[in-house]
Amino acid sequence: MRKKYFRTSASDPQPLRCRVERVVRFEEVDALGIVWHGRYPSYFEDGRVLLGEQYGLGYMDFYQQGIVAPIKQMHVDYQRPLRFGETFSIEAILHWSDAVRLNHEFILRNAAGEVTTTGYTVQLLMDQSDKVLMLPPPFYEEFRQRWQAGELA
Repeated sequence: MRKKYFRTSASDPQPLRCRVERVVRFEEVDALGIVWHGRYPSYFEDGRVLLGEQYGLGYMDFYQQGIVAPIKQMHVDYQRPLRFGETFSIEAILHWSDAVRLNHEFILRNAAGEVTTTGYTVQLLMDQSDKVLMLPPPFYEEFRQRWQAGELA
């Protein structure tokens, strides 16, 4: 059983999820034909971008509100390799946080459904002067209220 990356409480709304299918491209593998370890952050990005677009939390949504969301922390756990030409899925999961941050978890699975890689990222919300926000900006607070009310699941 995998260790949970983020703490949850019974009062938290359900995580938001999306899934994207990919095929390992030749440029993503090393001389052994397996995905080079440095490619996994871009796979996480594929999931994070799709999830953001699906729920109205994309990079441009933040940018239009004068907010940036840089990655503060990233972690990757490798369980089994992905190989050239292999189909795989990226599941991106946004976990609730009472703090002004975005907690994303990622689960990559091969075509057989086996977990190959897991990981997470934490993004802070900052204004365009690079000041970390301690309170959610209005558009994000509205999003959080809709999420808590179960309108997004």
